[in-house]
Amino acid sequence: MLRQFKDFIEQQSLFQPDHIVLLAVSGGVDSVIMAELFHRAGYRFGVVHANFQLRGEESDQDERFVESLATRYTVPFYSTRFYTANFADSRNVSIQMAARELRYEWFEEIRRKEGFDWIATAHHLDDQVETFFINLIRGTGISGLHGIPVRNDRVIRPLLFARREEISGFAREQEIPFREDSTNSSTKYFRNRIRHQLLPLLLSIEPDYARQITDTISRIRETESILNPYLEETRARLIRQEQNHWIIRIADLRNLVPLSAWLYELLVPFGFHPSTIQDLIHALDQDSGKTFLSPTYRIIKDRDRLIITRAPSYDTQRPVEEYLIGESTGEIRDPVHLTFQTIHRHPGYLISADPNRATLDRKKLSFPLTLRRWSPGDYFYPLGMTKRKKLSDFFIDEKISIPEKETCWLLCSGNRIVWVIGRRIDHWFRVSTRSNELLVVDFLP
Repeated sequence: MLRQFKDFIEQQSLFQPDHIVLLAVSGGVDSVIMAELFHRAGYRFGVVHANFQLRGEESDQDERFVESLATRYTVPFYSTRFYTANFADSRNVSIQMAARELRYEWFEEIRRKEGFDWIATAHHLDDQVETFFINLIRGTGISGLHGIPVRNDRVIRPLLFARREEISGFAREQEIPFREDSTNSSTKYFRNRIRHQLLPLLLSIEPDYARQITDTISRIRETESILNPYLEETRARLIRQEQNHWIIRIADLRNLVPLSAWLYELLVPFGFHPSTIQDLIHALDQDSGKTFLSPTYRIIKDRDRLIITRAPSYDTQRPVEEYLIGESTGEIRDPVHLTFQTIHRHPGYLISADPNRATLDRKKLSFPLTLRRWSPGDYFYPLGMTKRKKLSDFFIDEKISIPEKETCWLLCSGNRIVWVIGRRIDHWFRVSTRSNELLVVDFLP
C-alpha cells in the first residue's frame, strides 16, 4: 500500500518532497493509516485534531489518542474543541455542515499560522462514491456530481486511490491501532444509510462498482472543465457585485434557455438547492419582497432584479442597538463612520445637497443624540413635508431594498428622528433663515 500511496502522490503532483503537510486526523482508521503512510514514506508533516464534543468522553478519548499518535511520530500536534451543536443551532444548519465549516476554517488558520504548505484529509474512493450518491439523491447540478477533488485550494486527498476495505485490511495486517467511532454503524445519518444499505446492494450487483463510478465521476469532471469557462463568462456578465451584495437583472435571466439549468449553475457559488431555484423562477413575475434562502445566502426579489446577500446572522427579535453621541463628539467610527462639526452660519453659506451630509439647526437638538436602527412604527417628517410619514412607507417610496433597510441607521434627538442617515433629514431640524448655529454631520460609507 505504501508504494501505491507514493505513486498516487507523484502521479497527481500533490506536493513536493520538501513541503510540510498538516494531516487532519480524527483517530479513525482512514486518517490514522494516512498518518502512518506519511511517516513510513518519510514525508514532513504535523497532526491537527478537532474535538467536536458530540460524543462526550468518547470524543475526549479520540483527542488523547491522536495526541499520543503525534507524540509517537515526534511531529507537531494541534487540537481545539468546538461547541458544534450550539454553532449548528445559531446558523440553522446540520451538525455535519457545522462541523465541516468549523474544522476547515480552523485547519486553514493553523496551516497559515504554523507555515504548513498543505492540509491533507483522509477521503478515499468509498467517500467519493458516497458523496456522488448523496448529491444525486438530494438533487444537484453538474458540479455536485464531480465528486471529491484530489486537490481543492490548499486541501489535498492522498488516499483517493484506495477503497475502505483496503485501508482497513492494511490496518489489520500491520496491527495498527485506531479509534472506532460508535456513530459509524448508526443509520441515523444519511451518509451512513448510503454506506450500509445502498453500497452493499451495489456490491452484490457489480463487485467493481466503486472504480467504475469513479471513472464516471472523472468524465463528469472533465465535461465540467469544458463548460466552466462559458459559465464563468456568463456569471461575470449577469451578476454585478455592489459592495456587500450581488445584483441580477430579471430581464437578463429571461434570455437564458433553459432557465432552470442556467439559474442553478449561476447560483452554485451561493449554495441554493434545485427546489429553491424552481420556487425562485415561479416568483419572478410576483410582487417584490419574497425571500429565498440557502444555508449561507439569501435572494430577495426586488422589483426588476434579484438581490443576493449573505444570510443575516441575527433574528428579527434582536435587542435594540443604541449609541449615545455627546455634545462635544467630533467623530465616531462604530457602528457607522460619522463626523460632527459645529459652525456659525455666515451670509452666503450654501447648504450641501449631498445625501451623505446632514446640515442641522443645532439649537433644536437635544444632547446626547442617539444612533439606532429603525424599527416598525418609526415615523418622521421628511424634509419638505409638513405631514409625518411612516419610515416603512418612506423606504417603499424611495425604492430602498430589504438589504439596504437592514443596514439603515437613524440619528435621533430624544424620541424624534433627525436624520435617516444617507437618505433624508427631518423637516423640523432643517436650517431656516433664523438658524445661526449649525451642526454638520458627514456620513462616510
